[in-house]
Amino acid sequence: MQTVLGSNGQIGTEVAKELYQNYTHDIRLVGRHPEKIHETDELVVADLNQYEETLHAIEGSDVVYFTVGLPYNLWESQFTTILKNVIKACHETGAKLAYFDNTYMYPKASHVQLEDSSFDAVGPKSTIRAEMTTMLLEAMQAGIIEAVIGRAPEFYGPNHTQSITNTMVFDRIKAGKRAIVPLNAQALRTLIWTPDASRALALLGNTDSAYGQTWHLPTDEPISYDALMQKTESVLDHKVRYQTLPMAVFKVGSHFNKNAQELLELLPRYQDDNIFNSDKFKQQFPDFKVTSFDEGVRQIFDK
Repeated sequence: MQTVLGSNGQIGTEVAKELYQNYTHDIRLVGRHPEKIHETDELVVADLNQYEETLHAIEGSDVVYFTVGLPYNLWESQFTTILKNVIKACHETGAKLAYFDNTYMYPKASHVQLEDSSFDAVGPKSTIRAEMTTMLLEAMQAGIIEAVIGRAPEFYGPNHTQSITNTMVFDRIKAGKRAIVPLNAQALRTLIWTPDASRALALLGNTDSAYGQTWHLPTDEPISYDALMQKTESVLDHKVRYQTLPMAVFKVGSHFNKNAQELLELLPRYQDDNIFNSDKFKQQFPDFKVTSFDEGVRQIFDK
């Protein structure tokens, strides 16, 4: 039995699809309102803030995938509690944990990001994610739990991918609007295709030798927004308009827009190169096919 916590979310849904296609049909989907993806899926309704419900959701699992997502206003009150419950339940049942992580806690600077890069959490989102990852690492090192961490940079992807790049760039282009680029169109950015992130997490979860380690999930080479616009123009065969907005504009907008206010914490990393190195994964799994930006842009626009 392999169990996906947060199965209705973007990453969780893709993990479940990958498990079904390549690993097992014995899949349990867990959430407040889980929905079947395949006819054979087992559904478990659970509030992961409650330990007994978490334990019930995990019992009988060989591998548990943590792909839980929460609205930002619930991060501080719920995220660490949920992870504590999951770690405790995995320890009690002997289930292995594949944890989906992000890069919020990394320094907002141009240094190349590696699996052993130090954390420099600045801001609420970064601090909470750093606390969660540190909690899991300590449990792994203490032998309390057998786990693997798959860490991803910013998303871009098909359908309703939720990310700055999709929202400000691709969704606006689809709507016939001018794309918005935060701070610097020439800075290099590392983006991960969301289905690749899920496929890679499922692969790690089903690779015994991967456990006990942190892995940067695989990406195409870093790209600037300016170059991404050129690839988009090539796919659409017409000129794409975009505007680069400075930090001052976002700060003004944050006084009137809650989403813009939440965005401010992450924006400094858009000023300089943001390079996420996934060589470790690529060398260990050379047959894993990474979606190129050319392929990704074509899929986003169904070309």
